Amino acid sequence: MEIIFKPIGIIYSPFTSLKEMPIQPTSDSSAPGRIEIQPEFVEGLKDLEGFSHIYLLYHFHQGGSAKLTVTPFLDKEPRGIFATRAPRRPNPIGLSLVKLTSIKGNLVYVDDIDILNGTPLIDIKPYIPEFENAQDVQIGWLDKSKGKVKNKKSDSRFLGEL
Repeated sequence: MEIIFKPIGIIYSPFTSLKEMPIQPTSDSSAPGRIEIQPEFVEGLKDLEGFSHIYLLYHFHQGGSAKLTVTPFLDKEPRGIFATRAPRRPNPIGLSLVKLTSIKGNLVYVDDIDILNGTPLIDIKPYIPEFENAQDVQIGWLDKSKGKVKNKKSDSRFLGEL
């Protein structure tokens, strides 16, 4: 069975290269961006402006071929791809929580973006704290990297064959 997603829009950001991008939206180097929604999906933006934050689901269109073991940015040890947020996934889907600043027609303006310019957007979902209120959270191998994401940028480890 083949599943094909149609992008609902394009994400625009100041990041034109995978190298030196922020690795998460909470990074000190994340930035404002905008999303241009395709005309046939604009109606779906109705009522979104009432939310302060949204999830962007997008296609890692320059993430390279899939690898089941990767060395993530915040570690030196190889980890299983599903225990990371690395882009070289079997299904190259990215997820970022960003701040929604405004909507003007088919343009959605956001802040705290960490996404490559020109990335195809698959979906938008509102962030709802009451739905996300996980208790007793454990973060596995990342526990020793707390506080390091703010200054960490992408490097060349996920550049390569596309």
